[in-house]
Amino acid sequence: MMVSKQVSSVCTMAVALLLAPAVFGEEPRQSDARKELKVGDPAPDFSLRGSDGKTYRLADFRGKKIVVIAWFPKAFTSGCTRECKTFRDQADAFQSLPVAFFTASVDTPEDNRRFAESLEVRYPILSDPDRKTALAYGVVDDPKGYAKRWTFIIGTDGRILHIDKAVKVETHARDVAAWITNWLKSSSKPSGS
Repeated sequence: MMVSKQVSSVCTMAVALLLAPAVFGEEPRQSDARKELKVGDPAPDFSLRGSDGKTYRLADFRGKKIVVIAWFPKAFTSGCTRECKTFRDQADAFQSLPVAFFTASVDTPEDNRRFAESLEVRYPILSDPDRKTALAYGVVDDPKGYAKRWTFIIGTDGRILHIDKAVKVETHARDVAAWITNWLKSSSKPSGS
């Protein structure tokens, strides 16, 4: 008898907590859920500082180059070091392509500058310490989180061509370049071929 009264009290309390927002006129709050980006969506614009001290804006490449932004979680960690080295060592895969490529994280510009110097990379590592761009791209779930290892390929029209959420750090640069090469070949075929 005592156990059933306790269970009943717990159930009543749970129902009350669930109904409280409706009773007090509050709307249930949704966690900062954002619409997940997909292929064909306009890529969120960005203006991010690179490890070379320059600021890079997506809009600057519109109509000129395909943009690759490869997000990684944290500078100076093993997987991120391997991924950034892959872009350094496999940069030749992009030479004949109309591409601007970047890696990016939510680390500070100073941390990414030191990281880039330690790896001797020749491409900019972008910094988004306030996480506004990372949130817009959906690579962080909260304003204090680390970025997911996702790569976005953005067309010259500013729309997302491809999103890679299954990055293989050892071959990533060549994988991205191969995807772009195949896309360029297929998009240049006349209709109906």
